[in-house]
Amino acid sequence: MPFVPFQLERWQSTWENRVRYNLSESGVHPLSIRELLDLAGASVAPLLDVRLGYSQSNGTDLLRERIAALYSGVSPEQVLVTTGSAEANFVICWRLIEPGDKVAVMLPNYLQTWGLAQNFGGAVRGFALRPEAGWEPGADEVREAIAPGTKLVVVTNPHNPTGHVLSDEMRKLIVARAAEVGAWLLADEVYQGAERDGTTTPSFWGSYDRVIVVNGLSKAYGLPGLRIGWVVAPRGFTGDAWARHDYTTIGPAGASDHLAAAVLEPQVRDKVLARTRAILRSHYPVLEAWLKRFGDTFTWHAPQAGAICLVRYRQAISALDLVERMRAGHSVLLVPGDHFGLPNHIRFGFGEELGHFQEALAETERGLKRAFAD
Repeated sequence: MPFVPFQLERWQSTWENRVRYNLSESGVHPLSIRELLDLAGASVAPLLDVRLGYSQSNGTDLLRERIAALYSGVSPEQVLVTTGSAEANFVICWRLIEPGDKVAVMLPNYLQTWGLAQNFGGAVRGFALRPEAGWEPGADEVREAIAPGTKLVVVTNPHNPTGHVLSDEMRKLIVARAAEVGAWLLADEVYQGAERDGTTTPSFWGSYDRVIVVNGLSKAYGLPGLRIGWVVAPRGFTGDAWARHDYTTIGPAGASDHLAAAVLEPQVRDKVLARTRAILRSHYPVLEAWLKRFGDTFTWHAPQAGAICLVRYRQAISALDLVERMRAGHSVLLVPGDHFGLPNHIRFGFGEELGHFQEALAETERGLKRAFAD
């Protein structure tokens, strides 16, 4: 079957370092190594002494112990450290999906697992988040999509690109339906800890014996450059995922593993997440006020989590054309809704350093007003 390309990642990786203003990023302004170590009250000396050889391929004992401590009843043997959560999703799909397998995916979504499932030969069926319900899916559609014989169910919570957090009732319904049909449930939780109101989203872990959780340091922690993600799964599954990890990146970089362990020391973790939430609380009102200046052009739901806001616009211009005009003419990178299966939508990232973010909005306003007037 034809290969399904990952359009969003190709768009961002091509242009994000070639524009002046990057509003496509879905995390907060990243910490530098100096800032991170200052926040941790740690010396740089141990980092300088990290040997540049192969680190423990599934993650050092200390790092896996600190990840395991985030989840009830999890041992370090149930944790696999990966090169970002993207590799975590890859090895999970590689382990589970065979040609003809049924896969149910929450849509819209970050479409990595949607594309992977098809590229591994799976038959993908979506269940839609409904804007009229504040991006909560419908119960009947969830049950219909997670049909008997479904091999894998994929959810992202908190959600990208909407910033929605599933209700307790919907979370329980998805788990119950997955258990009813015997499906594995992959919960991508990379935005957990980036809630604007400070209430940590409950993990799917522990709700069902076939739950697999993916997380990492890129979004809520503001450390995408460390490229540290992880899988938490039942013991046998973690071993199977590690066996596939041997064929991909082999193991995380030693320096990244060292810094990740420092980040996940409980007191440091609290400080890092507090920084993220402070950025979200200060920046979202700036974006909201800016969007309101356009009158009835935009409609949106305020995101509950993440430095992302999905916005619908009423003009007839294609989002793909609109964001290309913004990039080429104004050096502003935006994400078209088409990369999530949503025409006439744009995803704005609002986690950048505040002064730079305000400059970016001013330039974006000039470009959008010109484009909408044509």
